Amino acid sequence: MIDPAQIVSQPAPGRACGTCTLCCKVYDVPAVESVAGQWCRHARSGRGCAIHAERPHHCRAFHCLWMTEAWLGPEWKPERAKMVLSLDPVTRFLQVQVDPGQATAWRREPYYGQLKRWAAASLPRQRHVLVFVNRQATVVLPDRDVPLGEFAPGDRLVARERATPAGIILEVEKVPAAA
Repeated sequence: MIDPAQIVSQPAPGRACGTCTLCCKVYDVPAVESVAGQWCRHARSGRGCAIHAERPHHCRAFHCLWMTEAWLGPEWKPERAKMVLSLDPVTRFLQVQVDPGQATAWRREPYYGQLKRWAAASLPRQRHVLVFVNRQATVVLPDRDVPLGEFAPGDRLVARERATPAGIILEVEKVPAAA
């Protein structure tokens, strides 16, 4: 299980980006006019960043969970998994940014089963697993996946337990930033 208290901002021993540049495609980086879902103009396939020495602080400070968490196996390296794992610094939700060119990668095994297990383990801490394909978000719950639609900066995820004849279920919804 991912323990946010143990997340560090330095690569784990033996971990390096190497040829992986998927973060250069799945995130917005305004400092270099890079838009999520499109390759940053500075990314060089199989070689990394063309402006590595001068890259913005945002890029320098970011390390995906595969880089910082040695217990994540080689199958989770973003260039192989086609998704980048990170923890939201405020909510501590696990965020899964999926390569839009491989939008269903998160539903393949071994990934989907592990995301479900992380979702179940996170519930007691009121944390969630959010999968993003560009700005389209889906909450992964132990018993189902809930599409939220576009999830913009400032939007919040609200979860409530509801009693049903079949037992307690968790309902989740997006609350827009303006609400």
